[in-house]
Amino acid sequence: MLATDAAGLGFDGLLYSDTVPLHDVDQGTIAEFTALCAKAGLNPVVQLDIARFPLNHPAVVANPELFAFRSNDARSGVVDPRNPLPAAGQAVARVRSSDAAAVIGKVVAQSLIALVEGSGIATVQIAGADQMHPELLGSIVTAVRASKPDTGFLAAIDRDPTHAGTLGGTGVDCLVAPLATLNASSSGGLPTLAVVGSAGAPRTPYALAEAKSAAALGHGVVAPLDWLSGPEGIEALEDAITLLRQSSEYAGEWHPLAAAGSAVEVMLRSRAGDLRSSADALLILRNTTDTERGVPQRSALSDRLGSFGDVENLAPLAPYEVRLVPVERGNAIVTVPDAATPMAAGGEDRLVIEAIAPCVDNGAHAVKRTVGETVEVRATIFADGHEKLSAELFWRAADEPVWHSARMLQQPNDLWLARFDLRRLGRHEYRIEAWLDRFAGFQRDFAKKVAAGVALPVDQAEGLALIETAAKRSHGALADGLIDVAQMIANADAEAAGELLLSSDLRVLMDKADDRPHRAASPTVIVDAERIEARFSSWYEIFPRSMTDNPERHGTFDDVIDHLPRIRAMGFDTLYFPPIHPIGTANRKGPNNTLTPGPGDPGSPYAIGSADGGHDAIHPELGTFADFDRLVRVAADHGLEIALDFAIQASPDHPWLQEHPGWFAWLPDGSMKYAENPPKKYQDIVNFDFYGPDAQPGLWHALRDVILLWVRHGVKTFRVDNPHTKPLPFWEWMIAEVRAQHPEVLFLSEAFTRPNMMYRLAKVGFNQSYTYFTWRDTKAELVDYITELATEAPKDFYRPHFFVNTPDINPHFLQTGGRPAHRIRAVLAATLSGLWGVYSGFELCDAAPLGPGKEEYLDSEKYQIRVRDWNEPGNIIADVTRLNALRRTHPALQTHLNTRFYTAHDDNIIWYGKPSPTGGTAQDGALSEMIMVMVNMDPHHSHGCAFEIPLWEFGLPDHASIAVEDLVEGHRFDWHGKTQHIELHPSEPYRIWRLSLPEENA
Repeated sequence: MLATDAAGLGFDGLLYSDTVPLHDVDQGTIAEFTALCAKAGLNPVVQLDIARFPLNHPAVVANPELFAFRSNDARSGVVDPRNPLPAAGQAVARVRSSDAAAVIGKVVAQSLIALVEGSGIATVQIAGADQMHPELLGSIVTAVRASKPDTGFLAAIDRDPTHAGTLGGTGVDCLVAPLATLNASSSGGLPTLAVVGSAGAPRTPYALAEAKSAAALGHGVVAPLDWLSGPEGIEALEDAITLLRQSSEYAGEWHPLAAAGSAVEVMLRSRAGDLRSSADALLILRNTTDTERGVPQRSALSDRLGSFGDVENLAPLAPYEVRLVPVERGNAIVTVPDAATPMAAGGEDRLVIEAIAPCVDNGAHAVKRTVGETVEVRATIFADGHEKLSAELFWRAADEPVWHSARMLQQPNDLWLARFDLRRLGRHEYRIEAWLDRFAGFQRDFAKKVAAGVALPVDQAEGLALIETAAKRSHGALADGLIDVAQMIANADAEAAGELLLSSDLRVLMDKADDRPHRAASPTVIVDAERIEARFSSWYEIFPRSMTDNPERHGTFDDVIDHLPRIRAMGFDTLYFPPIHPIGTANRKGPNNTLTPGPGDPGSPYAIGSADGGHDAIHPELGTFADFDRLVRVAADHGLEIALDFAIQASPDHPWLQEHPGWFAWLPDGSMKYAENPPKKYQDIVNFDFYGPDAQPGLWHALRDVILLWVRHGVKTFRVDNPHTKPLPFWEWMIAEVRAQHPEVLFLSEAFTRPNMMYRLAKVGFNQSYTYFTWRDTKAELVDYITELATEAPKDFYRPHFFVNTPDINPHFLQTGGRPAHRIRAVLAATLSGLWGVYSGFELCDAAPLGPGKEEYLDSEKYQIRVRDWNEPGNIIADVTRLNALRRTHPALQTHLNTRFYTAHDDNIIWYGKPSPTGGTAQDGALSEMIMVMVNMDPHHSHGCAFEIPLWEFGLPDHASIAVEDLVEGHRFDWHGKTQHIELHPSEPYRIWRLSLPEENA
């Protein structure tokens, strides 16, 4: 018999298979069930529905308001509303109402007592207990046990497990709930039996495993009796009983640790009560799948796991395995506080100075600015209580012994501001001090009391005491002045004394005498004031050897001089050369990067070094140092500065390989290690080893001295090739060495690499940086990128240099977009950043690629001499010239930091404004003028859209008018209203306007 088998396994009760209506019990059937249980040695349990009553029950007739009525009238056809309906159906007691406790509780208790006495049932399970008012259930339990004290009560939780917590005081012995709704933390402290499976349902491995979980999570298991009819069910229930015994010591709350639906369920159960106060716990793991599964990593589990156990070292779980792992809470870390005594703690800063800006990495690196700029310093400063604070900004040039100072102004929410000017080139520093300003606090509070008419003599005495104390610590005229004021206050009447105490003259004296109690000081912040070209410059790149008029003749510095008027006429102010040093012959590259050069091929200028010299020499075919010096002078006369490429790499012919082999990287077989950037290979170049056996300090000093050599020849700007492949400590040391002697020297980082490295190079000293602008072709990409550069942390140290192309980079956008694409990229680069650059040929719309998908130029000047027609039809020289002229005229176009993007309802049209950084503001902070730029970023199609004029920036309402000057065409007109419409064709892909207040608003 299955019931006997259940008792043999360890089960102690048998639940009747159906829910029995209490008020319609079949006593004969219940008696047979009780006899069956007695024979098997099991406690009979019957689940009762106590809420449903016959319609004619006396309690229903007497108290109809306590019931809801359910009709089961099966009549069909039309019902005559004039005739009363016969009674049909049943009445359902309103068991959620506390009003039902007195009447229904008494009736139910009487019926239960009769059932227990008549059938031998010792335990009843109340169906739907989670839907009952606790007072009702409690009254039933109390009344039954008054007559039958040994009666057991189980509360079935069917729909609302959250209500179970309210049943703790009702007297029921245990909750019964499905495993899916089991939650020990909301059980009200009652034991819980977990229900798994259902009679007649398939005994799946998943369902059988649920029984094991139920045993570990509950205080018992309710399982279908028919599971004992098969070996898999018997095994599952045997395992469940074993797990129940193993987990019996852990009766406290439990919490799921893994995410819902995880293949491996993980639960943690306390030994008793609240998990937070449990020294040890039980880890319960259940594999819900038919394959072996590893235990989830700690990072995938809830933080409730805390310091319990080490899940990383647990073995994988077999299919459908349930495992119990006792775990202990790890010991908390006990430390010795830094301030071991109240005296030591009291010596710490009482005031807080934080969120200092501008500041880079808490002062570890310099903030970048240019000479002539005003630095606005911000800080959050606060202290405990309601004391009045004061703060002061101190600043100085690095070679000044004395600090300048200015009081900071307090703003809302603990923000303090002050400004200082950068009047000299080079390094500056600033710091902040803050203190409790007791006399200012007194004046603030005393003024409020006087205004409210509640000032007392003791308040005046407080102020007088502060003055007398200040006089004692002062000397000379200051002390005499304070003594005089104190005497005047002491001899004056209350009104006159109050006026003296609140006077601004006294405030000045007390400020001078202030001993600044609880003074706190910030760390010192470094600010580099660099020349304006660090932020604003227009670069033009040429290969000097291509400035010839004959491809068979190598160009010279004198040839470059002939081109200076043309270059300056386009508006460029920096002329940049790739390396001008001797070029090696070993492994020389031929046209288009081939490995088979002809006898007359010039090679790549980046293969530096030959028998004619290295980084400190000039390629003989270009000219001499005297020729170079003359070029530098003539360029300066034209308003052009010469910038050189600093490429730390060498040809195998470089003299340093013979003179200093310990400066280079060698392979184990003794051969040279050639440069490569897979898949690219540079067989004509070898790399230096900055940490080679002889590299420190020899190589480091030699490279620094190369820079200093060219500085002596008039070069103040260096474009550095691939600095991210050289050590950061070298750059920080070398740049500091050079700029300590020559603060006017600038370094441009050509590092197309990860953002963190690009930003770090800027922090260690590079003044400008190449960017990802070259590949930001869509509106969304550009908006996100400029917003990052202009508003986030990089804004204080990273200056973006927007090159539209380089000898190495022929962007796909230019290759496929023709002349419109070149105009689009030119206007974007020239107006978004204060720094932009053009590699020669761009203005001629030269974008022929080496091949499909290649970013290399066909017939690249890196490997051959190219002679161009500088007036080639279809050029955009007029656009470039106009853009550079506008940049010089309008300071708003000389920085990226002021860029503001506005709404244009087309994903191909970008619309942005550039307020003037100097002046250009009207009253209340509203703008008086702004440069506005609109660009169609699609070089192939026209786009039109509605767009918004930012009238609010000018303090104007949406219906107002604003004056517009077309800076390209020279037209002037007015816009009326915030919303306008435009159509931009690829033939004219951009507009540049100057918006200003109408004369009546200016």
